[in-house]
Amino acid sequence: MPTPAIAALRSCATRHLTPCGDGHTVWHQWGASNGDQRPLLLLHGGSGSWTHWVRNIDALVDAGHQVWVPDLPGFGDSALPPGGMDADVIAAPLEAGLQQLLGTQPVDVVGFSFGGMVGSFLAADYPARVARLVVVGAVGLGLVPRNTVRLKGWRHLETEDARDAIHRFNLAALMLHQPEAIDADTLALHKANVQRDRLPARRLSNTDVLKQNLLRVACPVSAIYGRDDALYVGHQDLLQASLQALPQFQQFVWIDHAGHWVQYERAEAFHSALLQLLPPILGE
Repeated sequence: MPTPAIAALRSCATRHLTPCGDGHTVWHQWGASNGDQRPLLLLHGGSGSWTHWVRNIDALVDAGHQVWVPDLPGFGDSALPPGGMDADVIAAPLEAGLQQLLGTQPVDVVGFSFGGMVGSFLAADYPARVARLVVVGAVGLGLVPRNTVRLKGWRHLETEDARDAIHRFNLAALMLHQPEAIDADTLALHKANVQRDRLPARRLSNTDVLKQNLLRVACPVSAIYGRDDALYVGHQDLLQASLQALPQFQQFVWIDHAGHWVQYERAEAFHSALLQLLPPILGE
C-alpha cells in the first residue's frame, strides 16, 4: 500500500515505458516543457525507486522544472538491465529511453548515491546528453574502507515485526541521521523499495569508478552531501577535497543535520541548495 504522498504524486504523473532487456524501464514525468529549458532527470539510489525523491518532486516542479524520474533498470518496477548487474550497464538503456522520450535534447542530471554513479556513466559515455551533473551522497570515490557501514539481512526472517526491526536498523545505520526521521511512512517506503531490488551483487560502489568517470565528463559537476552521511563520517574533508580537485567540478554543498538520504531528511535545505546549482528557469 503506497503512502499518501506517494499515491498523490503517482496520481498526477505521466507514466512512460521504454524498452529494457526483456521488459521495460518505467519512467514518471511531472511538469510541462518550458520552452528551451532542459528537463531535469533524477536518478535514485541503490535498493530504491523513484520514491527516493518523493519529498522533492513537487518543489522542483513548482520551481518550473519538468522532472523525469525512472525506476532504474533492476529496481522498482523496471526490468533487469541487459549485459550485467551494476551501474556500468544501466546508462545504455537509460540513453535509449531518453532518445525515445526526448530525442536528442540534453538534460540536467541529479544522481543520488548509486544513481550518482549511473549519472556519471551517462555523462561520460553520452556527453551530448548531459548538460550538468549534480551528485548527491554519491559513492564510488574509493576514499574510505569498504563495509564501514554494516547492514543486517532480513529476507530470512519469518515475521514482519522481525523484518521491520531490521529495516529500521538499516535505515538508521546508513540512510538517515536523525532517529525521529524513521516514521511509519518512511519505513513503508523503504520496505517497498528493498523488496524489489534485483541487483544484489553490486560491487562498483566499493571502487573509485565515480572519480574515474568524472575525470572523463565534459559537463559541469557539483555535489550535495549530508554533513552526517554515515559513509563519510570522519572523512568529510577528504571527500570535499577529492571532488574539488576534479577538472569539471564547480560547487560543493554540505547540508547540516542530515545523513546519506539528504534530499529526504532535509528536503527544504536540499531544494534551496539544488536550485542554486541548476541554471535559472527561462522567463523568470
